[in-house]
Amino acid sequence: MSLNDELEPIQPTEAKELYLEQRRQEVSESTIQAHHYRLKHFVEWTDTVAEIDNMNEVTGRDLQRFKMWRRDDGDLNNVTMVTQLSTLRVFIKWCETIDAVAPGTHEKILMPSLDKNEDRRTVLLDKDAAEQLINHLRKFEFSTRTHALVELLWHTGMRIGAAHGLNVGDYDPEEQYVELHHRPETDTRLKNKEAGERYVSLSPEVCDALDAYLTYSRDKVADDHDRKPLFTSRSGRPAKSSLRDSIYRITRPCQYTGECPHDREIDTCEAMDRNKASTCPSSVSPHAIRRGSITHHLSGDVPEKIVSDRMNVSLDVLEKHYDRRGEQEKAEQRRDYLDSI
Repeated sequence: MSLNDELEPIQPTEAKELYLEQRRQEVSESTIQAHHYRLKHFVEWTDTVAEIDNMNEVTGRDLQRFKMWRRDDGDLNNVTMVTQLSTLRVFIKWCETIDAVAPGTHEKILMPSLDKNEDRRTVLLDKDAAEQLINHLRKFEFSTRTHALVELLWHTGMRIGAAHGLNVGDYDPEEQYVELHHRPETDTRLKNKEAGERYVSLSPEVCDALDAYLTYSRDKVADDHDRKPLFTSRSGRPAKSSLRDSIYRITRPCQYTGECPHDREIDTCEAMDRNKASTCPSSVSPHAIRRGSITHHLSGDVPEKIVSDRMNVSLDVLEKHYDRRGEQEKAEQRRDYLDSI
């Protein structure tokens, strides 16, 4: 009797649905949605590429082929690949427990290596991770400083220095915008100085987050220049490094998904140390949120000139350093645009 004779046939689609139903009892709905998104690519591959209609047939070689297909099809970087493959690995391991695939198959999913010195300029918080993070914050950390800061950074794509320099009076909840001003005399500068000054419109959801933060969580303090910072610490205006650390801490996947994509023990992981969150291979800086926001706007067919003005970045720099759309995605967007003429 072969090993496959001991397995019970099940279609990939059914296995995925059973897995999600079982996980729904353990994790948040946002995590379920994230797993659904990541696993739907695997189900699509089994159906349209590999023509596998029985999970019993899945082998380590198949998983390697899927990995190569997913990277090419999605034009994914290593960080995103690790996130997606880690979910697939958890799914395959679960399939082993219900006799759907051969024992040990999940161990044959090899993760891309993440160089600690890998060029951080290529890292971004992608749309799916951002949505999952924001859903978590809205559900479990609503009105906190971190919640309001993440909502603002993702929606506007502004630099952390610009957010750091905001005062309460710069936010207009009625007209739903913030004003950015270069104020070097009070130690709140904009990178592009007066050229960076602008009004930035906000969505109702971002305003809800800011309003709740101002009402319930903001420390009623002034800074060293007797101004009222929008984002505060107990002693006044926080250092930019403090805001940056908050972003590193909350973007560790274990904080908003409950799982580690690197197979680490969360309780003993060094990145759980308050001052070492940036050592998590999947945590990102505020600039990665900016890069992800810009890419998200461009992917949503927002004209480059509007993105350039809103995010205060030249078109040349936008193209060279921030636009992380794949060439295929750009071509499809051009096709859609031309077809509409």
